[in-house]
Amino acid sequence: MPPAPAVTLVMGVAGAGKSTVARALATALDAEVLDGDDLQPAANIERMRRGIPLDDATRRPWLLALRSAIDEHVVAGRPVVVASSALKGAYRELLLTGLPDAVVVHLRPDRATLERRLRSRPDHFMPATLLDSQLADLEPPSGAIVVDGDPDVPSAVATILRSLAGTRRR
Repeated sequence: MPPAPAVTLVMGVAGAGKSTVARALATALDAEVLDGDDLQPAANIERMRRGIPLDDATRRPWLLALRSAIDEHVVAGRPVVVASSALKGAYRELLLTGLPDAVVVHLRPDRATLERRLRSRPDHFMPATLLDSQLADLEPPSGAIVVDGDPDVPSAVATILRSLAGTRRR
């Protein structure tokens, strides 16, 4: 098993499986997990519940809080796996600038899988009606570890671990 990068960002649109894969990957890497959803401001959560997409301005305070939490882990020398949509390149830059060891994992299920997953979690603040806005904002990262389709969680983690063994670039 490869050593854990200081920061592994598991990203993708809503319903991609970020939180689930990040938890399993953190366990496999003996790292901590940081779920971006836990740091969303209440106003953003309410906005999404009402079906209103977030924009750059509403995402910024959340991204800054997430970066601060990442920095706490890095300073303490604790590897961390971060689950965050990180849809745009500018968001990933804000989260990862100055972290040369950071690795990005992009989860890319197909649209039907995303819709099915979003509709199967009715108590979550992110409704399926916001999927189009997420897909419109998505700027696929270059140099990321990509997990396509709908593999089970152990298979997704195995794919990521194989890739980590061969690369440390984003």
